Amino acid sequence: MKNILLLNKIAKVGTDRLDPAVYSFGTEVERPEGILVRSAKMHEMTFNPELLAIARAGAGVNNIPVDRCAEEGIVVFNTPGANANGVKELAICALLLAARRVVDGVIWSRGLAGTADVAKQVEAGKSQFGGTELCGKTLGVIGLGAIGGLVANAAVHLGMKVVGCDPYLSVDGAWNLDHHITHAATYEEVFAKADYITLHVPATPTTKNMINAESIALMKKGVKIINLARAELVNAADLAAAMEGGKVSAYVTDFPTEETVAIPGVITIPHLGASTEESEDNCAVMAADELHEYLSCGNIRNSVNYPAVSLPVDGKAKARVCVLHANVPAVLTRISGVFGEKGINIENMVNKSRGESAYTMVDINADVSDAILAEIAAIDGVRRARAIRF
Repeated sequence: MKNILLLNKIAKVGTDRLDPAVYSFGTEVERPEGILVRSAKMHEMTFNPELLAIARAGAGVNNIPVDRCAEEGIVVFNTPGANANGVKELAICALLLAARRVVDGVIWSRGLAGTADVAKQVEAGKSQFGGTELCGKTLGVIGLGAIGGLVANAAVHLGMKVVGCDPYLSVDGAWNLDHHITHAATYEEVFAKADYITLHVPATPTTKNMINAESIALMKKGVKIINLARAELVNAADLAAAMEGGKVSAYVTDFPTEETVAIPGVITIPHLGASTEESEDNCAVMAADELHEYLSCGNIRNSVNYPAVSLPVDGKAKARVCVLHANVPAVLTRISGVFGEKGINIENMVNKSRGESAYTMVDINADVSDAILAEIAAIDGVRRARAIRF
């Protein structure tokens, strides 16, 4: 029985993917082989030696010590695209909130409760909440991945001109973009052209504070900024100064902070991007499937700290040895050498690397002993070696 620890409430449609004859899961299980998590903070956690994988039901993994997990031989998964439509729809809502003073108008009209002749007051006061239309305006999209691409396509259908930039745009991602979208070579080009800017990149050392006094200076006067990605992308002090001076006329974010909730005119949404029934179900299903596939046959997809590796189970092999290791010379040779020394034939093998980490799967035509696993685990650079017996 494999133990799966749930650090947050995971949609039942996801946990239903885990066969109760194989998996025991819950919030109190001990010495788990896998963890399913949403937003729980894990940086201070000490991981038990049996832990093989962590699956995050969502795209961001800021709450997980990804690098430490790689060093300890723990594969971290996320669920890219599972909540993309939910975030896309909130992004369209955010664009409309930035264009039209709907929030201010709603708050004002609620204040009319208990007064006389409300309809007359509304007609007299509505002019203070005038706005503009999206049609014909230019939307700049920073990041054209699963979410940014959907937002860009939707904006085209709203009649907006769209210019986007993504240095890491995949071929598949490019094929999915509407042909009316202009691809900019740099973020600076997007900043200069856009009436609205929407951010869809992860929080990394290179993207932190990417919206700051310097980048804002490149933008049009009155630009409107949408940030449903991460609070760290925007320098709050520089944003406050830009809004006070009129350079930025609206800022809508799904990540309120102590600083942004205090800035006049900022619309703060309480992290609702993926808070739809459909998104939560999609994320839970994808996370559970990723976890099961890795635990049961060693295949990795959508990992953030190890390469994507897949090897079909063809029925010929009796065992599969899965080795997580540093991406350094000679490790692969020494792994295969262990089997050669024991007279064990390798039926199939695959190896891939990602940055400083690598993953090797070896199918053999014999059972694998604990002694062989220990010998592989002792190779310099190997972080974890385990066997899956068929």
